[in-house]
Amino acid sequence: MKRSSPPRPQSARELAMDVLTRVEQEGAYSNLLLNQSLQKHPLDRPDAALATELVYGTIQRLNTLDHWLSRFVAKGVNSLTPWVRSLLRMSLYQLVYLDRIPEHAAVNEAVNLAKRRGHAGISGMVNGVLRNAIRQRGALTIPADLPPAQRIALQHSHPVWMVEAWIAQYGEATAERICAANNVAPRVSVRVNTMRASRDRLLAVMANGGVAVRPSELAPAGILAESGGNMAFSSWYREGLLSVQDESSMLVAEAVDPQSGMRVLDCCAAPGGKTAHMAERMGDRGHILACDMHEHKRLLIEEQAGRLGLTCIETRTADARDLPAQLEPGSFDRVLLDAPCSGLGVIRRKPDLKWAKRPEEVEAIARLQAELLASAQQLVAPGGVLVYSTCTLTAEENETAVSRFLAEHPGFRLEAMPAALGHIPGAERGIVSILPCDYGSDGFFIARLRRA
Repeated sequence: MKRSSPPRPQSARELAMDVLTRVEQEGAYSNLLLNQSLQKHPLDRPDAALATELVYGTIQRLNTLDHWLSRFVAKGVNSLTPWVRSLLRMSLYQLVYLDRIPEHAAVNEAVNLAKRRGHAGISGMVNGVLRNAIRQRGALTIPADLPPAQRIALQHSHPVWMVEAWIAQYGEATAERICAANNVAPRVSVRVNTMRASRDRLLAVMANGGVAVRPSELAPAGILAESGGNMAFSSWYREGLLSVQDESSMLVAEAVDPQSGMRVLDCCAAPGGKTAHMAERMGDRGHILACDMHEHKRLLIEEQAGRLGLTCIETRTADARDLPAQLEPGSFDRVLLDAPCSGLGVIRRKPDLKWAKRPEEVEAIARLQAELLASAQQLVAPGGVLVYSTCTLTAEENETAVSRFLAEHPGFRLEAMPAALGHIPGAERGIVSILPCDYGSDGFFIARLRRA
């Protein structure tokens, strides 16, 4: 029986090119596909870091790179074979945005890769395009006289429709700050499991372990790790001392403010970070019902609870819209609806998201959110609290959704946020809207509603 040969080793640039091509052609998620590719074709740490930089950076700067490449590709970027297009994009990204890579290295590696994958004609074209770009480097600028939305869209690589929406909502200056922040690499932040350690204690443990850490100024349970790599691979993660979570996301459990012994419902709970945070804040005393409509995602919640040693969490596979038929009305002291959303607050973590989204999707998601809110409110006990949160920035999914809900459900009113969120603008009226440019964290929206 013939044995299958092991996969041929790939360079960092070849792996990145293949990932970029599949993301474009198959609509694959860049983070998932990159992780799979690095597992299949292991690279040493510097090469893995380069491949990661090339994938995320090229996707982040996609329309700016295409704008410049169009000067040097006679028939236009879209006329190119997909893998050649990916190769040129990531090579130009190196030339323009990565100072540490010599120009000759970027060009030579691209030409050699084109020879291996194609033929002499393709490698010659790649060589010509990139050397032209180097010669005309000074001309690779964005015209200052473009209309504001088009200038920002090209300067910071975002779809024009998205920039127009943010200008209308926040003004030109803030819209540009959002777009610029979306191209900054996300910080590594973790949440201490207060059932097992205090934040000060974990800070000391991590510092003694050689990681540069400091307490989050935004989230009471948060720690920023400025070195140490992926904290999900650390012994502290395996031992349940911490969870990897963005600082803004940590504020949701603080807004719910669940107390020991309460009955809590988490309507759309997977993968379980906010569920676990609430359980930790409750001292693992009380009952949390955590639901998700997908069985494999429900299992992720159970895995989180098990790793962290939390026993008060019960999981259920269910569509949140069906929960009122399954549960007793008004039976929960706290209800969290962390709703499915367009995700425009987490673009820095998922850069391909900004190119995949369409304006019409926002309208469809807003309708779903209204249905979920109408269901969730039925399960809030008299005097109880409903917290609605999203990781997006659109008014339709955030402020407008809450205003519409209050108009249709006069038994609810906005209530000031707990003290943990008191330093954030809007907390006093029960709504906080965190932009990616505000604190260096993800964009998030949180509203706290009290039932009469």
